[in-house]
Amino acid sequence: MAENDRLAELNVWVATVRPDGRPHLAPVWFVVAGGKWYVVTAPGSVKAHNLQKNDQISLALEDGDNPYVVEGRARAVAPSAEVVRLFKEKYDWDITVASTYTQTIEVAVEKTRGGSANS
Repeated sequence: MAENDRLAELNVWVATVRPDGRPHLAPVWFVVAGGKWYVVTAPGSVKAHNLQKNDQISLALEDGDNPYVVEGRARAVAPSAEVVRLFKEKYDWDITVASTYTQTIEVAVEKTRGGSANS
């Protein structure tokens, strides 16, 4: 599978850590811009609460035959025009008018494992 095809995958699994140390795993939509990965979530979601206490995050693309895992640090950000455009192009979703999923999370990549995906 070509590198750009990996980023066309629809979902990425997001792993965060609960305050009591238990993992939390959820599939979400994502885009990549400038070497950073972006997901959007509800501010009251489990993953958002977890990231407020512990900014460590792992992301895994869905293809188990060609695994690709990203580890890094996450933070809530205001989405750039490029990130807004990428979500619109990929999912036909304007994240600036979302009513529930209003928190954009930026992941600064520290480590990658597995098959190819570019930024």
